[in-house]
Parts: sequence; C-alpha cells; structure tokens
Amino acid sequence: MTRIKTADKNSKVNQLLSGMERSVAESFTYKQRKALQKSMTTQDWRSHNIDFRPTLALPFLPWSFYLVFLGGVNRRELLPTERFIAFTMFLLLIFFMGLFIFGIFLVFIYLVKSWLGIDFFPNESLGIWDKFKSYF
Repeated sequence: MTRIKTADKNSKVNQLLSGMERSVAESFTYKQRKALQKSMTTQDWRSHNIDFRPTLALPFLPWSFYLVFLGGVNRRELLPTERFIAFTMFLLLIFFMGLFIFGIFLVFIYLVKSWLGIDFFPNESLGIWDKFKSYF
C-alpha cells in the first residue's frame, strides 16, 4: 500500500518518481519514499548560512586557487577524531574566555584599589588609573 502525504507532493522524490514508468513509481512504499527523501536531503549540503568562496586566478599559471569559508548548522554525524577536536576547541574557547574575564576582573580590582587611594608600591604605577580618569 502506498500513501502520499500532501507535504510530499512538491518534494524532490516526486520529481524523481515522475520521470519513471508509472507502475514502477507506484510500487514504492511510503517507507521507501521517506528513505529516498532522507537520502536526497542529506546530500543538500550546498545550502549554508555563510557561504564565502573567493577564487584567485593568477596570470601565467594554468591553475586557479580558491578559499572556502562555510558556516551553518552541522547536519552530519561527526567522526571520533572530529568530536575530539571539537571538544578540545570548546575547552580552549572556555579557557581563553576565562582568561579574558579574569583579566577584566583584575583591571577592575586595580581601578577600585586606585580609587580608594591604596598604594602598595610607592612611586610606581601602571598608568591605568590616570588613563581611566582622563576619560571622565
């Protein structure tokens, strides 16, 4: 028994099946149509939110070079090495964000110390307080 949903009427699968002999196209079950649809949509990797592909053609050379920068939601399964790299990059991102926030915190503490007039090393200054005061 075959059943066709209304959402499938304009799908790529129906375009594919319309090119077949009618008896062959009608022999596909609903599950087979869904499997075809899934197979065809997983190959739809050309649509990205960010798709920047500049090409550099150098004179007097038979080759042209290109740079690809893509961005978007990853819809494919990651390999174990890709998962490890992604996890490592996530940890590095968290580490550097922590360092940045810690640095901002230290500058804030230094400004509060200078505002209160606390001077640990007489006649020595980083100049941050003077620069900060010049803005106000």
